[in-house]
Amino acid sequence: MTTIYLALGSNLGDRQALLDEAIVRLEHEGIETLRRSTVIETAPAYVLDQPHFLNMVIEAQTPHFAIELLRRTQRVERAMGRVKTIDKGPRNIDIDILYFGNLRLQTPHLTIPHPHIHEREFVLTPLNELLG
Repeated sequence: MTTIYLALGSNLGDRQALLDEAIVRLEHEGIETLRRSTVIETAPAYVLDQPHFLNMVIEAQTPHFAIELLRRTQRVERAMGRVKTIDKGPRNIDIDILYFGNLRLQTPHLTIPHPHIHEREFVLTPLNELLG
């Protein structure tokens, strides 16, 4: 089992219920939540003309390799109705892999650690709560 950190965000619909649903669906994919950060509300970044987000980070364990983890997180997003219409635009659920143990990986589809952690306060605040 590998310890991982995932960022979850939602700015459409019942945001809190969608975050909770994503965690349940992740567990059905073999991703066991160990701890949850506090949920914070944040203004949108990048595309500013959209609703505020609820964001959180979870610490979890998985038996899956990194690329399989990506497939499973994307499957959860699709199953929950996530459709990418505008890059960085509104979304009912977003799941990003922040860390996968001590792995460093760079492929066309996945970079670990997540390359934008340092510039996203909406990720740093909940992540620091868990790592603190």
